[in-house]
Amino acid sequence: MASAQALSEADRRIVAAWAADCAERVLPLFEAVAPDDDRPRDAIVRTRAFARGELAAAGEIRRRFVAGRAAQGLGDPVAVAAARAAAQASGVAHMGAHALGAAAYAARAAGLAEPERADRIDAEIRWQLDRLSPEARSALASLPALGADSSGPLGTGLLSSGILGSIIRRIQVELAG
Repeated sequence: MASAQALSEADRRIVAAWAADCAERVLPLFEAVAPDDDRPRDAIVRTRAFARGELAAAGEIRRRFVAGRAAQGLGDPVAVAAARAAAQASGVAHMGAHALGAAAYAARAAGLAEPERADRIDAEIRWQLDRLSPEARSALASLPALGADSSGPLGTGLLSSGILGSIIRRIQVELAG
């Protein structure tokens, strides 16, 4: 049985465009630290191509970890979060729930980049939600609540704890409301 976090391929293509928007918004934070590493940018380009139907899910599923490797060895938590946003966006070809991971890591990167702004994460979440198409909003709203289904990224792992979990819960509350 497929995970409820997977979404249909059509819905994954819809939410992939939004996940790419979220990750691309914080990409300059990664590139400022690692300007010669194009893996996160390439992941975003591929995510957009997947969203447009130009790339097959199978090929993107095999490549989904490449951008995440860009976060390894970085000493800058802002750049790490930005790289992980791109990695989560590329994972949408595998499971639609990764779109929420992309949004959470992007909001985390934005918040880390401007720690003096107490509202920075809230502002990023608002920006993200304002860019959701009705179709993407509907697809994301159909995902199980964070922690309710262990068969995917919204299970009991890294995305469900700490600030990432808080961000995803806030997004899911907005989607439900």
